[in-house]
Amino acid sequence: MIIIIKKKKRMKRNAKSLIGYSIGVTDGEIGKVKEFYFDDKTWTIRYLVVKTGSWLFGRTVLISPEAFLSHDWVKEVLPVNLTMEQVKNSPDVDTEKPVSRQQEIKLYEHYPWTNYWGGNIHGAGIPVSMYQVLLQDEDQTAVTKSDDNPHLRSTANVTGYKIIASDGETGEVEDFIFDDKSWKLDFIVVETGNWFPGKKVLISPKLIKEINWETLSVTLKATIESIKNSPEYDPGLPVSETYATSLYNHYDGYFL
Repeated sequence: MIIIIKKKKRMKRNAKSLIGYSIGVTDGEIGKVKEFYFDDKTWTIRYLVVKTGSWLFGRTVLISPEAFLSHDWVKEVLPVNLTMEQVKNSPDVDTEKPVSRQQEIKLYEHYPWTNYWGGNIHGAGIPVSMYQVLLQDEDQTAVTKSDDNPHLRSTANVTGYKIIASDGETGEVEDFIFDDKSWKLDFIVVETGNWFPGKKVLISPKLIKEINWETLSVTLKATIESIKNSPEYDPGLPVSETYATSLYNHYDGYFL
């Protein structure tokens, strides 16, 4: 008898669509997805910010995508390989403030996750405990270097940022599209608003020249005209390979 195993098709999903999804641990449910933290260097989601229920006094915790098992998109449940006790005893992180590398180290000491950040003295294969020692040996000078500091940004905070084309303002950030296997942010959803009424477009992170956290803006390498003429995005339809290809072809010159 021949058994055919179908590979689960990877999908591109809207970050906002996951807000409110339940996080199920091995012995219960810990809370619901509130927002996401992504790395603005690699444009990868590093943590889901989870608002716990009354069992943990509404505390907010960070869960790495590495902890996730299968996903039940229909029932809106994201199971993780953690227990309620592990989550309860996890280090406190104030999600209202930028997450420091020291806080991340404590998380990775508590959970069985592989560190992602890399750098000059700490490759991805170095245990977190060893990295802690290296920091102490160097009087923690490494964490003051820009390449060693976290580049974590909140999707909730970046939503609403102005989109500045190379020749003027042209909309604002409305949402993010991510790959549900790699958790990489493939696109930013832009609401063009008064510029091109009713039109939404997708922008690849490769088009981003700068994110200014003080002026709350995202500056692009593309022109207003190129954004205006880009393939329109329909939130009611999945992002197909055909659509993604047409989008990349449209902006091809800007990716060089």
